[in-house]
Amino acid sequence: MPPASVKSLLETMIHHQEAKVLRIARDVIPTLTPEDIRNPDDFPALLGHTQFNFEDGILAGLKSALMAIRQQKVTVTSGDCHFFPRRPIYLDNHATTAVDERVVGEMLSCFTEQYGNAASATHVLGRGAAGVVETARARVAGLIGAYPDEILFTSGATESNALALGSLAGRKGHIISVLTEHKSVLDTLKKLELAGNRVTYLPVDPDGKIKLNEMRAAINSQTVLISVMMANNETGVIQPIANIAAIAKEKGVLVHTDATQAVGRVRVDARELGADMISFSAHKMYGPKGIGALWVRRGIAKTPDLVSRPGTLNVPAIAGFGKAAEISFKELPQEITRITALRNRLWQGLREAIPRLELNASMEERLSGNLNISFTGVDAQSLLLALSDEIALSAGSACLSASRTQPSHVLVAMGMTRARALSSIRFGLGRFNTGEEIEYVVDKIAEIVKKLRSLSPSNILFPKFV
Repeated sequence: MPPASVKSLLETMIHHQEAKVLRIARDVIPTLTPEDIRNPDDFPALLGHTQFNFEDGILAGLKSALMAIRQQKVTVTSGDCHFFPRRPIYLDNHATTAVDERVVGEMLSCFTEQYGNAASATHVLGRGAAGVVETARARVAGLIGAYPDEILFTSGATESNALALGSLAGRKGHIISVLTEHKSVLDTLKKLELAGNRVTYLPVDPDGKIKLNEMRAAINSQTVLISVMMANNETGVIQPIANIAAIAKEKGVLVHTDATQAVGRVRVDARELGADMISFSAHKMYGPKGIGALWVRRGIAKTPDLVSRPGTLNVPAIAGFGKAAEISFKELPQEITRITALRNRLWQGLREAIPRLELNASMEERLSGNLNISFTGVDAQSLLLALSDEIALSAGSACLSASRTQPSHVLVAMGMTRARALSSIRFGLGRFNTGEEIEYVVDKIAEIVKKLRSLSPSNILFPKFV
């Protein structure tokens, strides 16, 4: 089928699908206009209507396919569509980061030279591997101002969170956390609730911050733990962990913080924070995946799981983690300055090029590389799909990105409407991004947003409503 015919067919299908979506909506609310269905959050009857949501999803997919062809990302030959992706600009550094070449170099020797089992103390290769582990442990501890013997290596931050919270499994009590926590924390808390623990989930303000007076008021005689994420994985909002810990200490309550997004991106000193347990991971700081750590403060009562972890140590990954920590410790101040400048340049460029943008959360007290932006009138999934061959972005947590029919629980907790939440994109800038990339991203997103807005039902079917 010739390219022009494919484009024409898609345009016809979009026209009919838009009419179908509007017809379904009017079956529910007869007075609806095309403009109304762009903001279904204002109409609860539509939000719960399965057929409306299904057909609206089909419409978004058709529009994305048409957009791809118009941008010549798709070459159409006889009968087939061939995609020719190129390496995208990576702006999803909250999901994971590229491994630094210096980290790779550190890991390689563990495959070719120091390949022994770190538990094999009877020969030189085993002792060499154990030495690599202890060197890495000291580097990781140094990054957060800790003692090496306080570092427990895990498979990642999810396991670290589970260990920290699970250490209370035998002590039924009251736990305080926040509505905007990562899924790994929220899921573990649900299991603890089923086991008989009571959990209070603190709300957040429109900037994603908790109110310390509300946290203080939530503490009671049964409270055993407060768990609050240091830096949010979607909005980059940084919570006042030191203030939280100070209040908790007054009441004799332990504090855990999921600092996965913070360690290696902002200065973290375990003792200054005053927390008792800190979870973090290598792959958010240009290290390998599959390795994380739980810092457990000296002096607190530890369950066996918090003392040692069974199994063979992953020496190459631990070595990489240690090198990534060493690099972050040395280069963090300059890196924060450079990434902040790129982030501000991106935000200024997008604001100047695209009308009707809304920044989610304040620019103050957030990670230097983070932006979370709502593109009014644009479905985030359609925008991401249209950009996917050239710019790697996401709408939120990687753990939830496979099912984005529901709005982000983080943005909803901040009081945003469903429509605004579903039009939001998370930008995560990192060590390897450049100014040239930022300029390209601004121009490309401005182009796509303009086209997507032009394809909205009100523009195509009822121009007078635009």
